[in-house]
Amino acid sequence: MAADAEVIVAGAGPAGAAAARALAAAGLDTLLIDRAHFPRNKPCGGGVSVRALRRFPWLEPALTEVDVHRIARLRLEAPDGAALDLDSGDPCVLLIRRVEFDHALVESARNKGARLVQGFEIAQAEMGPGDVTLQARDGRRLTAPLVVAADGVHSVVAKRLGVHQRWPRASLAIDMMEETPCDRLSAARPDVLWVAYAYKGLDGYAYVFPKTRHVNAGIGCLLSHYDAAVREAPYRLQERFVSALVDRGLLAGRSDRECFTPFLIPVGGPLSRAWRGRVLLAGDAGGFVHAVTAEGIYYAMVSGDLAGRAIAERRTAPEKAGATYERLWRSEIGTELADAVLIQKYLFASHARVNRVVGGAAAAPALTSMIIDYVRGDLPYAALRRRMLVRFPLTMVRMARERWRRGGRVLEATE
Repeated sequence: MAADAEVIVAGAGPAGAAAARALAAAGLDTLLIDRAHFPRNKPCGGGVSVRALRRFPWLEPALTEVDVHRIARLRLEAPDGAALDLDSGDPCVLLIRRVEFDHALVESARNKGARLVQGFEIAQAEMGPGDVTLQARDGRRLTAPLVVAADGVHSVVAKRLGVHQRWPRASLAIDMMEETPCDRLSAARPDVLWVAYAYKGLDGYAYVFPKTRHVNAGIGCLLSHYDAAVREAPYRLQERFVSALVDRGLLAGRSDRECFTPFLIPVGGPLSRAWRGRVLLAGDAGGFVHAVTAEGIYYAMVSGDLAGRAIAERRTAPEKAGATYERLWRSEIGTELADAVLIQKYLFASHARVNRVVGGAAAAPALTSMIIDYVRGDLPYAALRRRMLVRFPLTMVRMARERWRRGGRVLEATE
């Protein structure tokens, strides 16, 4: 059977679009497929650390038609009310709407030569000795020697090919979020990104992301914690959360049920092996999300880009692309994401620890400066980690012991 492309990228979110762009830029015939038609919306907080602009020099030009709200001020709150106010001077976070952002990334990939097939909802996948075939619900079939599966947290490709069946509930966060126009709900401080950890006793987070014409307000926690400790339906919890912030003066207006979309985020760290044979998993499909901040867009783009680079590097030996991809992502973001999982487990084992961390950071300007430099991309994670070891040796030793206990693997629970 003749191949339809050299590579098929399944899923046209940030991971898929970044992969398709890297592949097409390297001269490979690339087919980017998605079940939706663009522009399409996607439930998401919509926050991207500014370091993405340094990591992807092409991103800033791609966003010329996107409504980007640049934030330099962050407020982090602990359960006891302690707060850490950060002011980076220059923007450190980009707040975007996925309906615009994802469309811009897809167009950037197309401008490099990637071909887009919309409305292709994958139902089946087969891996042969020399190719992979994807079949849509309407019966259409597409074949290529290699596939980048960037089709989300419930990746159909990963399930059908036996790469990864499902995430444990302890490795998933449920994010209960609404993206509401400012004429119905608005942030009192449109220049401040607000985040609270262990909010109201929840083992999770809450946030307000003020955008130019919308506000994203949400509350999230591990799905296993929601099962065990929460007795309310997601929207009822969201409604009470918004009302409480209105009473505090952080928001104005009221929650809008029509704008509410709960979604799941894999926060247990990347799969121990995010590939099998001729299929490479990127973005949420591979678990590339920061376990503490729940930021996924940056890591999705990095994993997608690295998948594309690995395939381009192994163009004459496609069966070796997966191993090359693993080497690349572990080198660039593996330690960072593994540490995030350990920090998440360490912090939420005791809300008193969250209080101490936030309170301690508020009293340590040098530490907050390091964090800002890291978010802006001025300080690589490896350098941040070394400096944290100097300032907090006992905490870092505990994390090292935990990593050793887990056998040095990125994630134990998903294997």
